[in-house]
Amino acid sequence: MWPDRRLLERLNIVHPIIQAPMAGASTPELVAAVSNAGGLGSLGAAMMQPDAIRGAIREIRRLTQRPFAVNLFTYPVPEPEADRVARMKTRIGGYVRALGGDPAKIPAMPPLPDMAQQMAVVLEEAPPVFSFTFGVPTRDTVAAFREKGVFVIGTATNVAEAKALVGLGVDAITAQGSEAGGHRGTFVGPVEESLIGTIALVPMVADAIKLPVIAAGGIMDGRGIAAALMLGAAGAALGTAFLTCPENGTVHPIYRATLLGGGGAPTVVTRAYTGRHARFIQNRFTSDIATATTDIPSYPHQIPLTAPLRALGGETRNAEIFPMLAGQAYPLSRAMPAGELVQTLVRETADLLAGTRRAAPAA
Repeated sequence: MWPDRRLLERLNIVHPIIQAPMAGASTPELVAAVSNAGGLGSLGAAMMQPDAIRGAIREIRRLTQRPFAVNLFTYPVPEPEADRVARMKTRIGGYVRALGGDPAKIPAMPPLPDMAQQMAVVLEEAPPVFSFTFGVPTRDTVAAFREKGVFVIGTATNVAEAKALVGLGVDAITAQGSEAGGHRGTFVGPVEESLIGTIALVPMVADAIKLPVIAAGGIMDGRGIAAALMLGAAGAALGTAFLTCPENGTVHPIYRATLLGGGGAPTVVTRAYTGRHARFIQNRFTSDIATATTDIPSYPHQIPLTAPLRALGGETRNAEIFPMLAGQAYPLSRAMPAGELVQTLVRETADLLAGTRRAAPAA
């Protein structure tokens, strides 16, 4: 039934449905459940220490014999910005005190993982699929993965990035539309100029390159998958849709309740929580910080500064402080096991594609 079978044949998967890699919000259980259902599960490993990545990959292999992906961030780390860090510490301190905490007693966030060590572990473990975002690894790194038989996927938010990834030697490209939850993968030009909607970005990228294109951004059900395929995508990546699956034990109850609450708060692309543009459900903190963007340190230096908000916001169940990454279509979230969700998505997409094909001759 699938109109473009390139991903199915190259990856040996049944359905071109990819569980998007969500750093800090994907578990081996979720990855394996999606892969066992015929899709491609993805481990968002960017925030994991190297030894933890190795352990997670081996656990996934214990849980499934099917293909799966591991995703890392690839970006140049900027120098710390002392003035901005000091100003942000003062701002965060006010929120911590308002939540009943003592800023002086909040433990520091552990050091962020070393990206070179992460990459070395993933290359050594050689999962079936390796994907990356935030930028590009070296050409030699991509070649090293491919020499081990690993299928490599890069992330593009505009046509220039897609062409750059083709030149790097990747096997497929995820076209990340502006509706997508999580961080923007932009690495060519300003983020503001690459907030292109999925319905516009996918055909632009598909026409510009010959590699398989994976559509990402605002896709929550069979309607989105069918639309992506009709636009020229070979597959569709869904992230927010899998946040509410029971296998995803990293999602805090207040986060889950907000996703399943039917909507209300809009989403916003902001640097508030991490220092890099990402789409979050709007709350008091994102609104307050919107008036003081010059105080936000660059990624990743903002992350440890806002870590207390995640901790205290979770403890007090305060959705106005707690960070919640989500795509624009999060009100369409459904609570069901990951395998059941994949099968539901397949049925929904099949019905729509069949209807389209029946209607086509009469048009």
